[in-house]
Amino acid sequence: MARFNLRSSKSATAAPTSPASPVRSTGRRAANHHGSPGYVRDPRSELFLLAVANFVTQRTAYEGAQDRDDRFAALVRTLAVEDPAWTAGLLGWLRGDGNMRTASLVGAAEYVKARLDAGVTEGPSNRQVVDSVLRRADEPGELLAYWTATYGRNVPKPVKRGIADAVRRLYSGSSLLKYDTASKGFRFGDVLNLVHASPDPAKAWQGELFRYALDRRHSPETAEAPAGNRTLAAHRELMELPVDKRRAVVTAPDGADRLAAAGMTWEALAGWLQGPMDAAAWEAVIPSMGPMALLRNLRNFDQAGVSDLVASRVAAKLSDPEVVARSRQFPFRYLAAYQHAPSLRWAYPLELALGHSLGSVPALSGRTLILVDRSGSMWTRLSDRSELNRADAAAIFGTALAMRAEQADLVQFGTTSKAVAYQRGESVLRVLKEFEDLGGTYTAEAVRAHYRGHDRVLIVTDEQATYHYGGDPTALVPDTVPVYTWNLAGYRVGHAPAGSANRHTFGGLTDAAFRMVSLIESGQNADWPWQ
Repeated sequence: MARFNLRSSKSATAAPTSPASPVRSTGRRAANHHGSPGYVRDPRSELFLLAVANFVTQRTAYEGAQDRDDRFAALVRTLAVEDPAWTAGLLGWLRGDGNMRTASLVGAAEYVKARLDAGVTEGPSNRQVVDSVLRRADEPGELLAYWTATYGRNVPKPVKRGIADAVRRLYSGSSLLKYDTASKGFRFGDVLNLVHASPDPAKAWQGELFRYALDRRHSPETAEAPAGNRTLAAHRELMELPVDKRRAVVTAPDGADRLAAAGMTWEALAGWLQGPMDAAAWEAVIPSMGPMALLRNLRNFDQAGVSDLVASRVAAKLSDPEVVARSRQFPFRYLAAYQHAPSLRWAYPLELALGHSLGSVPALSGRTLILVDRSGSMWTRLSDRSELNRADAAAIFGTALAMRAEQADLVQFGTTSKAVAYQRGESVLRVLKEFEDLGGTYTAEAVRAHYRGHDRVLIVTDEQATYHYGGDPTALVPDTVPVYTWNLAGYRVGHAPAGSANRHTFGGLTDAAFRMVSLIESGQNADWPWQ
């Protein structure tokens, strides 16, 4: 864990000049969604903050889903022409370290569309950008579905070629079994037909796999899996078993190994068994399940009566620091699992996993004031597929910051504000129960009530402050003291100037954002996370 010693670094109170951060205001003013005056950011800053907060097709408290997506697409199209290198870097990072899947796919499509319409060729190629955002085998079909729904069936060559490059990287026997399902609008065979993807010469088996994917799509009754593909052969063997003999597979000593070798997912297992997912079925498939699948099914494990021995293995996997790092799950995923899993046997492993996911939160020296926005607009869900909201995401981050800091005052605010009691070493998940729904967004009033000469101020918020109750909240803090705003919604107008001395705005709850703080606290400029 990185630590920052203000006494030996260029601290805000000692340095003659302050380090800069990339998100910047333009100097223009505009009304925020409360009708209060706010600060307009430059297009790159606006796009970055929106991108790291934008679960595409999801509405927020102040923006409808379509309006929000239109704003995102318009910003990408503008910057793809005006600043293609920066935009391509954002999109590649967004799908990688940023872990924002759908936004990066939409962004790549809009990047290509804008450049083709404008006749622009300089900068990263359209083909390269498309390939860079495709990291999972179902994503070539997702990108094609977006393009055809938005711009019609005439798919331009750069899109086809970028997808073809990705297909050669991503298509395999196991990915075909997992993602090539009848529920998809674009099956693997449809993608292959449309982009004319040829096999990778270095993968001799890929030609047969591509032919099988085409046969599965167009002649499923006669499609035969390549004999040389062990995964597909094992899967075919299981599928050919009579239904009355299938449950014996999951209860056999080698049942888990057979399911894993056949690429059998937990989603497919219930249909294959044509019966309930009881404890034996779950215990056979759990060893081959990934971290996200495990998180989603903790309640199902309990309801089925999975044994304590198997549960302990699940807990060990979920709380393994390396597994957490590789899975790149957002911290709020662990809170969601904690809230929905009925058994206490998951509480401690989830607490550990949450801690690992927040492992790069900086350990700040000196005195820190942490303000967590609990106003009404923060309570909208992050996505239609999750019960989690921005208020709880903010509370997780604020609490983790307080726990790691040398000395921190943790405050929740809305129409009113109040300190949140916590103890060092206490469970972050338990402290979350101390947070409330506090109504409006009186940010400046919260700063005025709680700032007492702290070495820094961090505000975790959607920035939609009600200025009738205090104005720019950062103006209440001396210019020599850094104020960090963590924006969790990506609205157009900010609550304070950004990019000036000791006034910094970040977005998202990722390692990249935390690294920016580490640079600034050590007296260095913080650039965009992919630069």
